[in-house]
Amino acid sequence: MIALGAGMTACAPAGGDSSADVTELTLIAANSPWTKGLETLAVDYEEETGVKVNLEFYGNEQLNDTLKVKLNAQSSDFDIYAYQVQDVMREFSRNGWLADMTDYVSSDPEWDWDDFQSSARDAVTLDGVVYGVPVMTERHVMYYRSDLLEQAGIPVPTTLDELAAAAAKLNNPDNGFYGIAMRGAKVPLVTQFSSFLYSYGGDFQDEDGNATVDTPEAIEAYEFYGKLLKDYGPPGATNMGWPEASAIFAQGNAAFYLDADSQAYTFLDPANSAVVDTVAYGSFPAGPAGSHPYSIVPQTVGINEFSKKKDAAWEFIKWVTNEENSKKLLSEATVPVARDSAWADDEATSGFPAGLVEIVRSSEGTVGHDRPQLEQVALAREIVGAPAVVAIEGGNVSDSAKQAQTDFQKLLDGEK
Repeated sequence: MIALGAGMTACAPAGGDSSADVTELTLIAANSPWTKGLETLAVDYEEETGVKVNLEFYGNEQLNDTLKVKLNAQSSDFDIYAYQVQDVMREFSRNGWLADMTDYVSSDPEWDWDDFQSSARDAVTLDGVVYGVPVMTERHVMYYRSDLLEQAGIPVPTTLDELAAAAAKLNNPDNGFYGIAMRGAKVPLVTQFSSFLYSYGGDFQDEDGNATVDTPEAIEAYEFYGKLLKDYGPPGATNMGWPEASAIFAQGNAAFYLDADSQAYTFLDPANSAVVDTVAYGSFPAGPAGSHPYSIVPQTVGINEFSKKKDAAWEFIKWVTNEENSKKLLSEATVPVARDSAWADDEATSGFPAGLVEIVRSSEGTVGHDRPQLEQVALAREIVGAPAVVAIEGGNVSDSAKQAQTDFQKLLDGEK
């Protein structure tokens, strides 16, 4: 039996193990479309190389708890793990739980790190160090009712001002129909508000990591987001996350819905959608600073710093994320992979809605984060989401943003 297949024997830079002697690896991850596809690929890998990859899958919260227990104990009983970059990468890297993969990803020009989407590469890099390889991506898009826009003679909005005008024209609350549906609950809305913030020229933090949620750009963005939902959204919007808001659009009761492209199949399922034949997809509309939607990495695969098989772990990661297998996951398991070459392949993307594919291919201007960047991200979302709720309720956004700035900066200072 050959321990590693042809072209897979070169040891990467820093692992310290002999890959040729490794016959077994263990990977743990949260359940996702990627892990579903991985079940088949792991079998293929064993057939090609003789290396068995044991797979352990958990729910998201259960995975994080499991990882923290094992890594805190410096466990080496697993070698590879998938994680959510924006939730844990800062904490895990500070604790020394993630292996530095910077030299690995640049070690093989044929594998081609530069083929991964720019925002995805940025998302897995912290202070110049690469801590993983992105295996799934997600973008902010605009869902709309093509039939209603056509009947009303409204062009597909390309700017936020055009979106507001179209939502106003189609809004008909007396008949239970609304111009737009979006997340309005304080914590869930933060990720979707982020694209509005970037497109108004703002961000949650500046280049030095300080809070910037009371800048003129941020206040304008808060006010615009709130006005959209206050004037043209459904009642009770401040209690809505994505399940509630998407359901309104899926039931045919809203003209627009702005949220993650990962929900596209929700609207194409006849069992749950009344808009299967009328839903269409548009790029996130441009604000005063242009169109800058988030493009994030919900799943990244990294190497356990305490693994005794780092080089072998990298060989598997490199194989499972190569161009051929990325196209296979995209075409056969509809996994939204991070390689540009996969999305450029018409055959590999044939299972995705054509309008959505075009948006992914035109990812210029996207931003690699959709929430504040710090370890206590859950608490930060409570803080920076508050001005948006005030805006939806018609309150004083400027005062709320100033309070959020003070509270958020205090949180950031506590992590310095």
